[in-house]
Amino acid sequence: MKEYHYIIVGAGLYGATFAHRAKQAGKISLVLDRRPHIGGNIYCENIEGINVHKYGAHIFHTSNKKVWDFVNSIVEFNRYTNSPVANYKGEYFNLPFNMNTFYQMWGTKTPAEAKAKIDEQKADAIAKMMAEGIEEPRNLEEQAIALIGNDIYEKLIKGYTEKQWGRPCSQIPAFIIKRLPVRFIYDNNYFNDKYQGIPIGGYNKLIEGLLEGIEVKCNVDFLKEKEKYEQMADKILYTGAIDEFYDFRFGKLAYRTISFEHELYEASNWQGNAVVNYTDADIPYTRIIEHKHFEMFGDEIERISKTVISKEYSTEWKDGMEPYYPINDEENNSLYMKYKALADKEEGYLFGGRLADYKYYDMHNIVEKALNVEI
Repeated sequence: MKEYHYIIVGAGLYGATFAHRAKQAGKISLVLDRRPHIGGNIYCENIEGINVHKYGAHIFHTSNKKVWDFVNSIVEFNRYTNSPVANYKGEYFNLPFNMNTFYQMWGTKTPAEAKAKIDEQKADAIAKMMAEGIEEPRNLEEQAIALIGNDIYEKLIKGYTEKQWGRPCSQIPAFIIKRLPVRFIYDNNYFNDKYQGIPIGGYNKLIEGLLEGIEVKCNVDFLKEKEKYEQMADKILYTGAIDEFYDFRFGKLAYRTISFEHELYEASNWQGNAVVNYTDADIPYTRIIEHKHFEMFGDEIERISKTVISKEYSTEWKDGMEPYYPINDEENNSLYMKYKALADKEEGYLFGGRLADYKYYDMHNIVEKALNVEI
């Protein structure tokens, strides 16, 4: 045996969950991360007693009881329910699309009225496409209007989506929005999953619990000392960007990324909700997060007289930026498969996680995959 059974590259949720399982199996691991902190993108910074999600809002949700029980065995989760609000030129609408949204949009009060309004708008859109000789939606704009009609598309989808993707909806593939969550009930809960919440005390508590008793080194760039670390472990789990691992041999994979403006206010409650989306194209940011609402409820919000908000800006990824969302179009997926073919033959290595798999995962997906991988 070498010095370690595993060297785990990346102290994010996938790497930390794998390390925890390896320890339970009696394995000795070393966890490395190039950042100055553990936790990857779920890292929180405590500011004025508020856990600020430094890399964007993260809300844990799952219907998998095994996953839910596992994370709660590390740290208890609270009862936070994600109920975002959309701001369109000063008008407010509940999300996801539900009876509250339809009442705010059209004044409809019953499911029958709302369905009739949506069907009317969908029929108009489909008739227009047929008149133009369009048999199937060719892009996201046509797909969205065919699914939900023009009113909701214009106010709640178009501007937000174009800011997210950095291009007109008419240039975004239709498959991106093949389905839209539409509920004919007065329910603002964004997720359909059975379980939902935030770790009490913040996500750092979850990562610290997973890595308890495991050697961790931050500010370490594994790829710059790859040969050294390969001599130290039986196997290496790599959770970083797969194209970077192979020194971009076939070219660089594309991503969208996010930048943030964090602001501290002398107010106990700034916007009244954790998440407010700005769907107007004239507003440069996609949403504003008020972090204290993730962990403070009711009168508890007033306990701290300050609050932290974060404005999120979606941009094209460039070197030096943090890659967030893979652009899983045909070109990039084909490029990824070339790297995957190399990785599948890489002796002594395991690859896993969002960047290594070039796939966007929700947190529960990451935990589930890490729980199921063979140790």
